[in-house]
Amino acid sequence: MSQSFARFVFVLTAAFFAAFFLWPIFQILKGGFIDADGHLTFAYFTALLADPTYRDGLKNSFLLACATTTLAVGIALPLAFISDRFVFPAKAALGSLILIPMILPPFVGAIGIKQIFGQYGAFNAFLIQLGLRPEGWTFDWFALHQFWGIAVVNALSLYPIIYLNAVAALANIDPAMEEAAQNLGCTGFRRFFKITLPLIKPGMFAGGTIVFIWAFTELGTPLVFDYPRVTSVQIFYGLKDIGGNPFPYALVAVMLLSTTALYAIGKGLFGRQSYAMMAKATSSGGPRALPLLPSLLCTFAFAGVTFLAVLPHIGVVLVAFSSDWYATVLPRSFTLDNFNIALGHDLTVPAIANSLKFASISTIIDIVLGIAIAYVVVRSKIRGRQILDFLAMLPLAVPGLVLAFGYLAMSQDGKFFAFLNPTKDPTILLIIAYSVRRLPYVVRSAAAGFQQTSETLEEAAQNLGCPPLRSMIRVTLPLITANLIAGGLLAFAFAMLEVSDSLILAQKQVYYPITKAILELFQLLGDGKFIASALGVWAMVFLGVTIVGLSLMLGKKLGAIFRV
Repeated sequence: MSQSFARFVFVLTAAFFAAFFLWPIFQILKGGFIDADGHLTFAYFTALLADPTYRDGLKNSFLLACATTTLAVGIALPLAFISDRFVFPAKAALGSLILIPMILPPFVGAIGIKQIFGQYGAFNAFLIQLGLRPEGWTFDWFALHQFWGIAVVNALSLYPIIYLNAVAALANIDPAMEEAAQNLGCTGFRRFFKITLPLIKPGMFAGGTIVFIWAFTELGTPLVFDYPRVTSVQIFYGLKDIGGNPFPYALVAVMLLSTTALYAIGKGLFGRQSYAMMAKATSSGGPRALPLLPSLLCTFAFAGVTFLAVLPHIGVVLVAFSSDWYATVLPRSFTLDNFNIALGHDLTVPAIANSLKFASISTIIDIVLGIAIAYVVVRSKIRGRQILDFLAMLPLAVPGLVLAFGYLAMSQDGKFFAFLNPTKDPTILLIIAYSVRRLPYVVRSAAAGFQQTSETLEEAAQNLGCPPLRSMIRVTLPLITANLIAGGLLAFAFAMLEVSDSLILAQKQVYYPITKAILELFQLLGDGKFIASALGVWAMVFLGVTIVGLSLMLGKKLGAIFRV
């Protein structure tokens, strides 16, 4: 590969990240820590921390992220261990079903959960039918415990990310190390906590970081649960004062610094550890068959967790197909009218078209940039290529809410990027936001492909007179097509259902993407929740097909895409 091309890619990518990643973050820090005279000040920061409302919001956000991550690890780790070590009935099918929670944004699942566990929901009707509660009894389970309701919904939606990383990490452990510990008398839970868990800490950290940051900055679920006492919702409500109020800037700056610090601490404690292991052929490892009863217990564990995880999806589907669902276990009647109304509503069809346009263009940008970055990082020898890799991965560690606010801040009237102001037309900013947020998936996939493809194939083509760039395009790219399709599909699917960027940047109805349309429809009185659920079902089907395709192409390697 020519050094000049590698340098060109480096400069181009660095300029892209400087303009649309570092500059928005700088605008946030400037708004929160620079006063009107251009002097550094901590007055906004101290005033914000002195305000009990903002302080409670930060505390609740942090506790919510801790609770969500703990619950997700508690769900995912046992399942990953069972999947890696044992053979049990329906293992392959249940292993695929475990990915179902990923096909729905958490806030859409919250609509279904509210219908099931609400005051006149299906669960209360079920208790009344069993005779455990008197006729007419009502109780809103999540209104009393909104915090834990949000944590449970988030955990049931996000635990597959930790599961994928844990399965991949467990699969890479040399069984000889555990066998050596067992021969020395270290068995059972002691062996797991002393040997196995330390070996998979880096992989667990990779998944746990994504879940923690996602939960810490989650916006849609608290909005659906009407829980404003978290920082993300406070930022969302403060957007109308972004022009003259420094407190939204300070609040976002605190969120950014908090996630960065927590990530750095976690990376220092868990992410840097690595252990040299012998090749797996040195030991007779692999999952082992169990007696009938333990194997059935493993099956029931997977099936039970999967059922709980798909409850939000079941709720959304039933709402979408129902004409009336009030104080009964199941809807009184079913209809397809909601889908017809959704397709005819002035919000839905334009929203689908907008999301398809934004996601398609952003995915093309990601594929081009992702291939170029991965090729420079893996194949070239230029100085600073690891910085390029670091920059490309950073969007996974920075909350989408922070970046969206940064784009809004840098495009205000009078700023250099004022021509991108989303109040006029958010198309360009939404495409850029989707591109930056999902670029890491394509870079990871492409880099894995380049690493698995021998460089000698390109060298052979070059020896026959093919230029380096052309040899990469004609020889290597066809060989890593599966990796590129996997990364591109994942980037496209998650861009279609992006929440934070869509809710903040799309401020005119004509430009609403799908997620913004779902939230707006849900907030309508009357049949709003039915139409919103119908649109949510469409989103579930779309992302479900994508995830199944990715799982078939990548298998256990799918978890490597969710690495920071």
